[in-house]
Amino acid sequence: MEEKKFIRVGTTLYKIVRQPNIRGGHTVKRIVWNNETLRQDYGKDFIATVPKYDGFCTVPDHVNYQPVIDNFLNLYEPIGHKPEEGDFPGITSLMRHIFAEQYELGMDYLQLLYLRPVQKLPILLLVSEERNTGKSTFLNFLKAVFRDNVTFNTNEDFRSQFNSDWAGKLMILVDEVLLNRREDSERLKNLSTTLSYKVEAKGRDRDEIAFFAKFVLCSNNENLPVIIDPGETRYWVRKVGRLENDDTEFLPKLKAEIPALLYHLQHRRMATEQSSRMWFDPGQIATPALRKIIRSNRNILEIEMSELILEIMDIEKTDRFSFCINDMAALLQLNQTKADKHSVRKVVCDQWKLSPAPNGLTYTTCQFDTSIGQYFPVKRVGRFYTVTKEFLEKLQ
Repeated sequence: MEEKKFIRVGTTLYKIVRQPNIRGGHTVKRIVWNNETLRQDYGKDFIATVPKYDGFCTVPDHVNYQPVIDNFLNLYEPIGHKPEEGDFPGITSLMRHIFAEQYELGMDYLQLLYLRPVQKLPILLLVSEERNTGKSTFLNFLKAVFRDNVTFNTNEDFRSQFNSDWAGKLMILVDEVLLNRREDSERLKNLSTTLSYKVEAKGRDRDEIAFFAKFVLCSNNENLPVIIDPGETRYWVRKVGRLENDDTEFLPKLKAEIPALLYHLQHRRMATEQSSRMWFDPGQIATPALRKIIRSNRNILEIEMSELILEIMDIEKTDRFSFCINDMAALLQLNQTKADKHSVRKVVCDQWKLSPAPNGLTYTTCQFDTSIGQYFPVKRVGRFYTVTKEFLEKLQ
C-alpha cells in the first residue's frame, strides 16, 4: 500500500525504497524525506496516515523477529528464511571443506550465529595461497543466510573514521584482508570483544550503540595477513585447501538448502559448551595455521634469543634457563647477533611478558668459553628472569 512507503521516526520523515543491486536483487533503504515534498505529492492529509515511531532500536533475532519493539523500529533486518526439514548436502560439503577436522566446531559457530546472535565469537580467518579454495563462496553463503545483516568491508574501511554502515550488523566480512599495521590489528581485536562502540557518519554527531558483529576474514597471505601476537586467543585461523570440483552453480544450490540447514540448527545439539567470552576454549580452535602467523610476526631478535636459549637447554639437559639482561646481550654478541640491552629488555618484558625476581638473588646462568667452544654454568647475583622450554616451544 502507498502509505507503507513512508515512516516517521522521532521527528524525521523517511521514505522506504528498494534499491537495485548488482546481484539482481534489491536492498531496502530508508531515505530522509521532506515534509513539504510529501504534501505536494500526496496532499496535506496524507501525512496523518504515515506510521510513527519513537525512535530506532537494534534487537537481533532470527527465530522470533519483531519489527517494532515498544514503538521503536527495529533496524535489524529479518532474514526471511522459513526453516524446513530436509537435507543440505552442498552446505555440509562446504562446511567440511572449510573446517575439516573442526567440522563440529564450525557447525557450532553457525548455530550460535543463528540462535544466539549477540554471543561474542572468535575472529574467523581463512587463509590459503592457492586459488579456487571456496573462501569467497563461504563468505557469499554467510551473506545468503543472514542477508542484509551482513556487510562486506575493505581494508580501508577499518581505517576510516566513518563507520555508520557497520551499525547493527551481525557479520563483517573481508575477502582480501591485509591488516599488517599494529593499529589495524589492535582495532580489530578490540571490536571483536567490545560490547559497544561509537558510530560516526559524515555530518552527524557520534552515537554509542551496542556492538555484536562477528568478523570473518579471508586472505591469500598465509604468513602475515594480520598481526597476531603469542598468546592471542581471539583468532580462529583455518588453512583452506583447493576445491576438487569447480561447480559454477554451487552457490545457488547452497541457497536452496538454507531452510533445511536452519531447521537442523534449531534442533541440533551443540558439540561444545561455553568456556570463554568468545564461547570456544582457545585450545579447541588452535591450529597450525594460527601458529604459522604468530611465528611470522616475531622479530628477528626474538627468534635468535629463543633459538639460543633452546640450544643451551639441550646442551645442559634442563627445561629452565635464568638470565639477566646483561647475560643475554653478551651471549647474543658472542653468537654474532647485534643486540643492545634495550632491545633485549623489550623482547623479554613486552613480548614474552616475563617479570624479574623481586630482589637481587643468586641464580645460575650460562657463559660461553671461546677457548674451548663450550657453554659452562656460572653463579651470579641479580634480578634475573626465568624462561621455560615449554614456553619457548609454544612460540616455535
